[in-house]
Amino acid sequence: MNVISIQSQVAFGHVGNSAAVFPMQMHGIDVVAVPTTLLSNRPGYPTIRGRVLDADLVADLLRGIEERGAVDGAQMILSGYLGSADNAKVVADFVARAKARNPALRYCCDPVLGDRDRGLFVHADIPPLVRDHLCALADITTPNHFEFEWLCGTKAATIDQAIAAARALMAHGPSTIVVTSAELADTPEGEIETLAIERAKAWRVRTPKVPISPNGTGDLFAALLVSARLRGAGTPEALSHAASAIFAVLERTAKSGTEEMRIVESAELLTHPPRKFECIAIIR
Repeated sequence: MNVISIQSQVAFGHVGNSAAVFPMQMHGIDVVAVPTTLLSNRPGYPTIRGRVLDADLVADLLRGIEERGAVDGAQMILSGYLGSADNAKVVADFVARAKARNPALRYCCDPVLGDRDRGLFVHADIPPLVRDHLCALADITTPNHFEFEWLCGTKAATIDQAIAAARALMAHGPSTIVVTSAELADTPEGEIETLAIERAKAWRVRTPKVPISPNGTGDLFAALLVSARLRGAGTPEALSHAASAIFAVLERTAKSGTEEMRIVESAELLTHPPRKFECIAIIR
């Protein structure tokens, strides 16, 4: 099983490929990791070194892995933080070219545009490109609740609104939309939800809120979801596994008291989370 993962990379901490690669490898997946940034650490620390990579360099790296046969041998492309509008265009061109070369190849787009606390945290010219080009190419997309509402152009405060908005978005691309960090009108206090919506079916899974919010949780979730799907799980089983595993990692991180997720020391939890949260089918 092979995944081409196109995301940010940091030397210190766990976001982007630095959060996604190890969990996928723990699931027996060979990862071709292509960086869109090379940074010392994520934003939020007193200093940050490194830079967003030039689009020409990202394009050259992608062309290089094509020349090595990575597209022919891959089952999934996963993209995350892009860093610039030019990089978004390069990734969209690559995904279109790769899917034309390998029609069995699936594409999971993790939008990485913003969150409810900060709003959009990327350059203003990136979100329209993600919505109109990358999501249009995607088979699966994994926005958080804030990103989902931005992509759909509407509020989704209830499960019916979320399903309606997701199915409208599906008309322009993805067949599976997974909404993370969802807080709906009927979400119990002290819990958080993840929704998976397809054209004819939908599911939700609830987990307790953990009193921390480290960076990179969306990157880790997308990696866990992709891993489960590639190992043969259907959408509800993959959703349950990803939600259960990320809860286990966050629980261990909270106990450690660190800012960065304790991904490596949670290795066994990534594949065998001790507490399983089951999906509930939504009948509409």
